[in-house]
Amino acid sequence: MVFIILLIFLRIEKSGDWFSFEFFIPNDCIAIFTKMPNQIKDIATRDETSVSYIFEQNVTIELKDNSGLVRCNVYRPKNSEKVPVLVTYGPYGKDISYEAFHPQSFSEVNPEQRSEHSAWETPDPKFWTSNGYAVVRADERGTGQSVGKLDTMSRGTSEAFFDVVEWAAEQPWSSGKVGLLGISYFAGSQWRVAARQPKGLSCIVPWEGMSDYYRDRCRHGGILSNKFIKFWWDRQVVSNQYGLSGRAARNWGPDTIEGDLSADELVQNRQDQTVDNLENQFRDDPYYASKEYSMSDIKVPLLSVANWGGILLHLRGNVEGYTHAGSDLKYLRFITGRHDLPFYYKEEVELQRSFLDAFLKGDDRAGWANGTAPKVDMVLRKGNVGHNNAEGERTFPRRQETEWPIARTQYTKYFLTSQKELVTSAPTESRSTKISYEALGNLDDPQLVQFTTPPFETETEITGHLVAHLNVSMSANAGAPSPQDIDLFLTMRYISPSGEEVFYTGTAGDPVPLCKGWLRVSMRQVDHESPRDRSWLPHRNYYSTDVRPVIPGEVYAVDVEIWPTNVIVEKGGKIVLEVSSGDTQGSGIFQHNSPVDRSTERFQGKNHIHFGIAENYVTLPVIPPVE
Repeated sequence: MVFIILLIFLRIEKSGDWFSFEFFIPNDCIAIFTKMPNQIKDIATRDETSVSYIFEQNVTIELKDNSGLVRCNVYRPKNSEKVPVLVTYGPYGKDISYEAFHPQSFSEVNPEQRSEHSAWETPDPKFWTSNGYAVVRADERGTGQSVGKLDTMSRGTSEAFFDVVEWAAEQPWSSGKVGLLGISYFAGSQWRVAARQPKGLSCIVPWEGMSDYYRDRCRHGGILSNKFIKFWWDRQVVSNQYGLSGRAARNWGPDTIEGDLSADELVQNRQDQTVDNLENQFRDDPYYASKEYSMSDIKVPLLSVANWGGILLHLRGNVEGYTHAGSDLKYLRFITGRHDLPFYYKEEVELQRSFLDAFLKGDDRAGWANGTAPKVDMVLRKGNVGHNNAEGERTFPRRQETEWPIARTQYTKYFLTSQKELVTSAPTESRSTKISYEALGNLDDPQLVQFTTPPFETETEITGHLVAHLNVSMSANAGAPSPQDIDLFLTMRYISPSGEEVFYTGTAGDPVPLCKGWLRVSMRQVDHESPRDRSWLPHRNYYSTDVRPVIPGEVYAVDVEIWPTNVIVEKGGKIVLEVSSGDTQGSGIFQHNSPVDRSTERFQGKNHIHFGIAENYVTLPVIPPVE
C-alpha cells in the first residue's frame, strides 16, 4: 500500500473587497496529473461590490482523471437563491475581454449584451445574472489558467468538459440544472459532451457549431480545409496556451499564474491541429476515430441554430446534429447574418431565454417542453438585400415547418448538357463528348466550368440538401507525369432577374454564394448499407479501406454532397452549378490549398466531365407552395 502525503501552504490576503487564496503544492505530489514544471497555485478572487453580481475568478475544478486542473470564472446573482447554470468551456480565454479579442465586432454587438466581462462567442454575464442565471466560463484544459495538455476537440478535453458540467450542477449556489449556450467552438463542444450525458445537464443550445469533426470542419469531401485551421490555431488557440509568455503585454488576458513554460515545454504540452489534420487522412485513423461519438446518445432537449451563410463551417453540422440527435424534444432554427452578431440580437436572446427558462426554470412560455413549439423555424432568403446587411436581412420572411427535410420536398433533377446548360429534361446527346478544365485551380487562378438554367418561369423555392451526379475523368498534360486523383469543388449560385449574382453574408461578413460541396474522387465509395445513407445525402465513411483507384482515362460516376441551402428563385432568376478543380469565390479563409494534401504530383493535369455516355445532373430540393 502506498501513502501519499501532500504538504500544502495557504496564504490569504485582502485588498479592498478582494480576497486572494494561494495554495502551494510540491511539484512531485502533482506529477500524477500534470507534467508542468512550476508549482501549482490556486489563486481565487471574489468581487461583490464593483459589479451587479458576484464575480469569482480562477475557481479550480479538479479533473477526475487527474489530467490537469480546469479554472473557471463564476458569475452569479447576489441573492441567496439557488439558480440554474449556463456553462461554457473553450480555449479562447475566459479572461480575454470581447473588446480585446475583436474590437470591431464588440462595437457592433447589441449594447444590452456588452459589459466588462463579455467574452467572444459566450453569454454575457451581466445580462444572464440579471435574469436569474449563474454563468460558468471555463478555460479549456491546457489554455488560459487551466493546467494540462492542450488538445482541442479531443476525447480527453470532452471528458474534462463533462467534469465541469457535473461540478456546476453540484455547487451550493446551483439549482442542479445546467444548460449549455455558446457560438462555434462553444457550440460544437456541446454535441460531444451531451452525448456523454453528464449529471445535471438539462438542455443545450449549439449556436452555429459543427457536430462532425471530419466532415464539417477538417476534410470536406476528404479534402483538407487547411487555411482556416491554421488561422484559427495560430490566432485563437495557441496564442492562449497555458504557460505562454507575454499574454498580458499583448492584452490577451493575464499571464499564467504559475509562470511561463519554455518553448520546448509548450510544444510538449500541446497537440498541434495543423499537423494532426495534415498527417491523418481517414476517419479510421486513430486521430479522427478517437473523436467519434454517437449523436443518438444525446438525450437532452436541444435547440440547434444553423446559419445559411455558414457554407464552409458549422451549417452542415447543425442540420445533421439536429437530424441524428436522440432527443425527444429537439428544434432546428435557421438564421442569416454574420457569425458573431446574431447570437446577441435582442430577438434571438429572447428566444434563447425562452428555451432555457423552459428546461432550467420550468417556465415554458412557448411550448418547448410540451413539444408544441415549431420543430423547424427557417428564414427564407428572398430578394437581394446585399451582404453584411443586418437590417436588410431582417426583412427576409420566416416560416415554420414540422420536420426536416421538409416532407413535401420535390427532389428535381436538373441535367447538365454539353452546351453548359441546366435543364429539367434529360438531354439526348448525339455523340460522346467532354468538357475539360485544368486541375489544381485555386482562388487566385480558378479553373472551372459553369452550367446555367434558363430563366425560371415562376417563383420557386429551393430548400434542403443537394446532390450532384457527375461522370468525370482526368488526363495528363503533355510531357507531364500522370495524375493520380481528382478533387471536385462544386458551387451553387443564384442570378437575379436583373442578371446580377446575389451574394449572401458569410461567416466573416464576406460575400458568399448559395452553397458549396466537395469530393476527392478516390474517396467516392458510398456506404449504401448505412442508415444514414439517403437518396438526398449519400453517406461516406471516409475510411482508409474505402480508397479507390483513379486511373487516367477511366470515367467515374460520382455523387457529390452539396451542403444544404435555401433560396427563393424569383421569376426570371437563374441557378448556376459551378464545377471547379479548386477553391473559387466565396471560400474566404476556408481554403483547401495545402501543397501537401493537394500536391502537384498527385493532381496535375486536366479534369473532364463526360456527356453522351451517361447522365450528369444536380438534384435540387424544390418546395411547392403550401396550399
